[in-house]
Amino acid sequence: MAGTPESSRKKQRVDRRSARPVRTINTRSRSQSITQPTNGLSGQRKTRASILGKRSLDRSSPEIIDEASDIDEDDDEESLGDIILTSRLIRQIKSEKELVDKLSQVFADPCTLARSFPQTNQELAAQCPVDIADVEDAYAYMFASKSSGMLEDLRLWTLGAVSMLSAEPCQEHDNQINAILILLLNPQITEYTHSDGAPLFPDLCSSIVSQPAAQQAILVQYFAAKGPEEDTAMAGLPGDEKVRDNTRFLQFVDIFQSYITRETTKAARRSPPPPPPANPNDPVPAATQRVNLYALRSTSIQVVIQCLALLNAYNQKHHLVDYTRFYNDSINEFIDIKEDFPRHRMPDGISFCTYPFLLSPTTKSEIIKIESVIMMRTELQDSFFRAMFTGVTCPYLVLEVRRDSLVRDTLYQLDLKMSQDLRKQLKVRFVGEEGVDEGGVQKEFFQLIVRDVFSVKYGIFTANDESHYFWFTPGSDPSKDALEEMRLTGLLIGLAVYNAVILDIHLPPAMYKKLLGVPVTRQDL
Repeated sequence: MAGTPESSRKKQRVDRRSARPVRTINTRSRSQSITQPTNGLSGQRKTRASILGKRSLDRSSPEIIDEASDIDEDDDEESLGDIILTSRLIRQIKSEKELVDKLSQVFADPCTLARSFPQTNQELAAQCPVDIADVEDAYAYMFASKSSGMLEDLRLWTLGAVSMLSAEPCQEHDNQINAILILLLNPQITEYTHSDGAPLFPDLCSSIVSQPAAQQAILVQYFAAKGPEEDTAMAGLPGDEKVRDNTRFLQFVDIFQSYITRETTKAARRSPPPPPPANPNDPVPAATQRVNLYALRSTSIQVVIQCLALLNAYNQKHHLVDYTRFYNDSINEFIDIKEDFPRHRMPDGISFCTYPFLLSPTTKSEIIKIESVIMMRTELQDSFFRAMFTGVTCPYLVLEVRRDSLVRDTLYQLDLKMSQDLRKQLKVRFVGEEGVDEGGVQKEFFQLIVRDVFSVKYGIFTANDESHYFWFTPGSDPSKDALEEMRLTGLLIGLAVYNAVILDIHLPPAMYKKLLGVPVTRQDL
């Protein structure tokens, strides 16, 4: 097997300087590495650590990684078993030089980093093999030392580790996500930049997105792993006071949210400075501009949002934190909906609207209004175009109703309309009354008809005295006419939403769950 290309992952590399083959090591699997430490660390890893510890990997020069890999490795060898790092080991090292050497060896190779900080509690290890609390304690100790030299080395090691995760993914091990998890826990991970000023965090997010779907799912499960202190705190609370949010999962949500918020706010404040106020004592207003995701593509913010989307998808299944935790206040404040929404329909789909979990109900309401206006304008243009060939057609959806027969007239006329007519702008006329509908008549119409449709005498809905919610009137199997009235009532409500009219309707959460295809529980009923 040694003579076949597929027999081993050990490959011969040619040193650029001497053109002689350089041997490489075959790192063991995660389980073997933890329980059965290997007996040698090649000079390649050590030399690479020294290079990456002295200078950052230039984004524009990926050959630096190759240079580190191709340096002669006939130097010292150390035991891989001694490089399984823990917070306790870090605190036991008194010499800063010895600590720097140890850290440089660990961060020099993502596979070595992935074996560090192992979870010793078997029950917790089943949730996550990395002791997250131990990693946080190690970072806290390093930052508390306030050693500028060591902190700068930590930054450079992190740059090197992230660069190797992106440029040199390991094909032998399935524990790369452990290294990603450890790097994410660095308190300064969203602040680090490359030598050219580009942020590092999107590169780490790219390594997450590039992982196979199965590995992504495992990593997100690690994010949700609870520590022993959290389980103890939850157990000590009464049932109705238990903490709803999984604090560990929320911690990782906030990591991605903090970067998105910072880059969005930074982009919004790049506009030209406003004119000085007339009164010198008045504060100078902050210069802001609207932003869209396409304009922010140079910041690589989209790949960070894609990672947050993985957490949101997991949260939708397991309900670890409230869904409002995924709203981003900065995006909702500065989003340029008029520019961002049209790009949502383009093939590349570079739009905040592609990630609706970021958007608040207010923003989504504005998006619906803009979408409705676009559709109304399109239908208006089509109506004029069709009139050139088929004759005069009304460019609006006109309803002529009597006040004393409001519901019957409305439902009857809606039943006769085609779907393309319903996409036109609505105009309402009350029979026997003068006036042009500029919006006021339309609002009055919806207020009156909603009052009648949801009244007890009409018989479709019944109000609950305690919750004040409306629900369908209970009874036997509804007749065909009753079902048709329900369909037309839904059509009427959709027409109000389409025309940006707010209705005073109180429907229970179970109704909206049914519309969204979400299972309804007994608590909803």
